[in-house]
Amino acid sequence: MDNTLKQPEIVINHATMRERWDMAAFLSACARCGLTRASIWDDEVKRTGIAGARSIMAENGIGAFGYNRAGPLIGATVEDNRQKQDAGRRALDRAAEVGADHVLVFSGGLAPGSRDMAGARAQMEDATAALLEHARPLGVKLALEPLHPMLAADRAVILSLSHANDICDRLGPGIGVVIDVYHVWWDERLEAEIMRTGAAGRILAFHVNDWLVPTRHILKDRGMMGDGVIDLGGIWRQIEAAGYRGPVEVEIFSERWWNEDPDLVLDTAIARCRELFVPAGART
Repeated sequence: MDNTLKQPEIVINHATMRERWDMAAFLSACARCGLTRASIWDDEVKRTGIAGARSIMAENGIGAFGYNRAGPLIGATVEDNRQKQDAGRRALDRAAEVGADHVLVFSGGLAPGSRDMAGARAQMEDATAALLEHARPLGVKLALEPLHPMLAADRAVILSLSHANDICDRLGPGIGVVIDVYHVWWDERLEAEIMRTGAAGRILAFHVNDWLVPTRHILKDRGMMGDGVIDLGGIWRQIEAAGYRGPVEVEIFSERWWNEDPDLVLDTAIARCRELFVPAGART
């Protein structure tokens, strides 16, 4: 019997260096580092075409973990909503074609001129339910990702794990949750909601980065793991205790790191993950 303690799988989200590398360069670099899965973006798949994307993935031996994304879903008019639904369904079709594990649902924020957060949340849930009906026959899971409350106006109306879990409870099978530490680390209910998510078997991914002090830009100043104030090891232990056995996914939106050599970014991210996210039995 092999009793070797295994590091969690590491997955890199293309957002971490997509300002410098296209999909081909990104997946080639992941392969050079011994990674076998990556999280990819719909606009890159559209740019290369389905056949091109599948060829790049096959050449590098890289499978698709997360797929970013279906949405935004909240429109200002009936026609706008219809177009957004159509675009979301097409994104799901492409995700299925490349064999993605799950697709991020990006709600978007308030419609232009609106102050109706409750209405936006109801609209988002209805739109997600409609997408779910399309996703189930494709065998693609939908993933809700609560974002930081400061992004409520223009990027998200799901702002806590508790809200995401409530939506999953209502919508049923085929939908789960991505837990991104940048967005949820501050929540006093975090551990309880992680356990709730895990008990339902709906943790689809665990995204890592760090919160810098000071933070210069709420969207584009995420830190490299270990450079900020998030208790990454503590949250990882909660994720493990909740039953998650999937990969650790690095997703860093950062002007600072986008301006670095992408090979350095990749090497640094992998090294930090191996330092911080160790098997439970290896902790001292």
